[in-house]
Amino acid sequence: MAPPVFDVEQAVLLLELDPPFGKREVQIARRKLAKIWHPDIAPPGKQFEHERHLKAINEAADTLERLAESSRGGRITKNAVKVSATAARKAREEAGRRAYEEEQRARAAAAEQQRHDPFGSRMPDHSVVHRYARCLSYPEWGVGTVNGIYFTGDDDLQQWARVSFNVGVRTVPAGSLQFVDFSKPDPGAERVQRFMTAAKHALAEGDFKLAAKRLVYARDAEPDNVAVLRLMTTAFWQAGDYSAAARAVRDWIRAERDRPAPHRTAARIYEDMGSLSQAVDAAQRETETAPGDPTAWERLGRLRLRRFDREGAYRALLQARTLRPSEEGLLDLALAAHLLGDVGAEVSACEQATQVAPDSPAAWARYAHALARTDRTSEALAACDRALQLRDDPEVAALAERLREQLPRALEERSAA
Repeated sequence: MAPPVFDVEQAVLLLELDPPFGKREVQIARRKLAKIWHPDIAPPGKQFEHERHLKAINEAADTLERLAESSRGGRITKNAVKVSATAARKAREEAGRRAYEEEQRARAAAAEQQRHDPFGSRMPDHSVVHRYARCLSYPEWGVGTVNGIYFTGDDDLQQWARVSFNVGVRTVPAGSLQFVDFSKPDPGAERVQRFMTAAKHALAEGDFKLAAKRLVYARDAEPDNVAVLRLMTTAFWQAGDYSAAARAVRDWIRAERDRPAPHRTAARIYEDMGSLSQAVDAAQRETETAPGDPTAWERLGRLRLRRFDREGAYRALLQARTLRPSEEGLLDLALAAHLLGDVGAEVSACEQATQVAPDSPAAWARYAHALARTDRTSEALAACDRALQLRDDPEVAALAERLREQLPRALEERSAA
C-alpha cells in the first residue's frame, strides 16, 4: 500500500494558519482547535465525529511542525506551501493513474479469461484420450495441450475443449481440433493446406494482417509455392504493408518470372508506395512477358507520363492503340501528344476516342479542346455542342462561347482569302 500523501495546503487551511508561520504558531493553532474539537466536550452523539476531526488536526499539525523544523529559519513561507501542495497533487494524480491502470488490467484479464477460458474453475466433463492437438481455425497457435472436454446446452449440445497453447489457455469447439501424433512427421503439404485454409477464412472476414501472418507460415513450409506467394502478396498489399508486399511479390516473380501477373502486381504495389521508377520497370517487364496485352502497354504509358517521359509514354500508348484501342488509352495518348506539341496526333487520338465511345462526354470534351487549337473552328463548336448534350460542363460551355465569338471572324478571313 502506498504511503499517505499529505497536502500541506490542506493542512494549513485545516489549522486556519496564514503563512509565513513557524512551529510555535502551529502548536498554538493545535491547542486552540483541540479546545473546540476534543471528544470530551462534544455534544451527545457527536463524539465519533469530533474524534475523527481531532485526529486529522493532529496529523496536519505534525506534518507542519516537521516541515517547519526542516525549513530555513524555521518558517514556512507561502511559496513553500504552494510548492508542497503542487507536489502532493502530482503524487495523488500519479497514484490515481496507477490505480486506474491496475484496475483496467485486472478487468482486461478477467474479460480475457471469461472469453477464452470460461471453464477454468470447472472440472472436466470428459477425460482426455489424446493429449496434444492443433486448432484448425487458428493454426498459428501451434500444438497445444488439451486440459479437458466440456459440454454446454441441453437441447443443442455443444462440445468444447480447453487447450493450453503458447498464447495462453483457449476454449475452442472440440470439432476444430486436430490431434497430433508425434511419432509421425508433419508433411509440408499438410502445413501449407492448413494455413492456406485459415488464411482464406481471414481474407473472407477482412482481416488481412492475420491472413498475411498465416501465409508466412505456409510460405515457410513451401517457399516456392506460387499459390501461397500470390495470396501472401495480396494479403500484405490489402493490409497496407507495402514493404512486405514488395518483398512477397519479388519472391513471386522469382517463382514465375515468365508470367505477366507478378510483374503487373509489382507495378501496382510500387505505384502505391510512390516508387514510380520501380513501377515503370515492373510495367516494362510486364509488356515483355505479355507483348500482346494492350492494358499492359496502357499501364506502362501512364506510368511514364507520371515520370515525365513523354516520348516513352507516347510510344507505349501508341502500341496499345495498335493492339486494341480503348477510350482511356486514346485520351492518354492524346495527352502525351499534346505534351509533345503534336496537335495533329492529339486530334486524331481524340477523334478515335469519340468513335470508340460515342456517348462519352469526356471524349467529346477533349476532342473539342483539341480542335480548338486548330483552324477547324466549326468542327470544334460541333464537338462542344455534342459534349454539352451528354453532360453539363462549365469549361466546355465557356469554350463554346469563345468559339462562337471567333467563328464570324474566321469566316470573314476565309471569304477575304
